[in-house]
Amino acid sequence: MTGLVLKLGPRERVLINGAVIENGDRRSRLSIVTPNANILRLRDAIHPDEATTPVRRVCYSAQLMLTGDTSGAGHQTRLLREIEELSRVFTDYDSRSLLNQATEALLEDHPYRCLKALRGLLAREDRLIAARRDNPAFMQTQ
Repeated sequence: MTGLVLKLGPRERVLINGAVIENGDRRSRLSIVTPNANILRLRDAIHPDEATTPVRRVCYSAQLMLTGDTSGAGHQTRLLREIEELSRVFTDYDSRSLLNQATEALLEDHPYRCLKALRGLLAREDRLIAARRDNPAFMQTQ
């Protein structure tokens, strides 16, 4: 059997095509055989109140596309523009690679892969914010 296998812990929640599903008291496995189903573990979800930084806002936008809350060429174009804006800040090779992966996934209509690539930037963004907080002159020297 092909498809996605979800391993869920007790009481873990997952969003599948707009429906929140909660696991029972024991660990379980679900096999998702429907191609292109919109699936998001709620423990990995970004809450709207947490979308307070540039990368988190772009991740949240990609998440909305994954969950099916937004769709269409207009949203895709806006998300591509947001990724381009991030590429002006994240200029190192690894970050550019993640941004390229996110762009390609978005253009190929794979919102989960896009979100996964963008989430790879969260730790980098956190380090940049911490460096700026610890040394306000840091960003001026970059």
